[in-house]
Amino acid sequence: MAEGGSGPRSLRLLCLHGYRQDARSFRARSGALRKALRGRAELLQMDAPHVIAARPGEASLVEPLEGSARGWWFSNPQEGTFSALEETSSCKGLEESLEAVAEACAEHSPIDGLLGFSQGAALVGIICALKQRGDPRFQFDFAILVAGFRSMALDHQSYYQEPIQVPSLHVLGEMDRVIPAEMSQKLASHFSEPLFLTHSGGHFIPVSAAQKKTYLEFLDRFGK
Repeated sequence: MAEGGSGPRSLRLLCLHGYRQDARSFRARSGALRKALRGRAELLQMDAPHVIAARPGEASLVEPLEGSARGWWFSNPQEGTFSALEETSSCKGLEESLEAVAEACAEHSPIDGLLGFSQGAALVGIICALKQRGDPRFQFDFAILVAGFRSMALDHQSYYQEPIQVPSLHVLGEMDRVIPAEMSQKLASHFSEPLFLTHSGGHFIPVSAAQKKTYLEFLDRFGK
């Protein structure tokens, strides 16, 4: 598991990458954030447990194919594919991903917070709901959700039935064509006191000077 930053006062964030990414590719994508948080937070990377088979001509609103191409669950179990826009009566892979995250949390304890991107942020939302229900596998204090969304799988809807009390920062891109800002806002609406960082760009983690200030101010609430 890769990491960045050091120091006894650094918070430890477990990072959950997007669909069709892996730990290595997301470490590269989050490099600017890792540098911005150096000395304040340590970013720990993990791979989703499910490998995605390449399919010629596949076209859907997902991440560009990169790295070892992994995912947290599939909205189309028969095809082994995922789309955030796909309403489905069933999905495949969530339980294995929850167990993988639980194992990573235990292995690298203490984990202070979760940081998720795209499908990884959707998974963070589900984990926050489980934490609120008292799931002992998930011991953390806060969540940062970048380009997150509410899962449209019918068997996931129970996770959104009550307000989620976990402190959260939701990062939205006004020009995001993969996960439109409205989808991220819908996920944020299930949190009791969500904070927002809105940027004018697309499907990436923003790290301008002003945005760095927002991240640091949020993390300062959980200083160790």
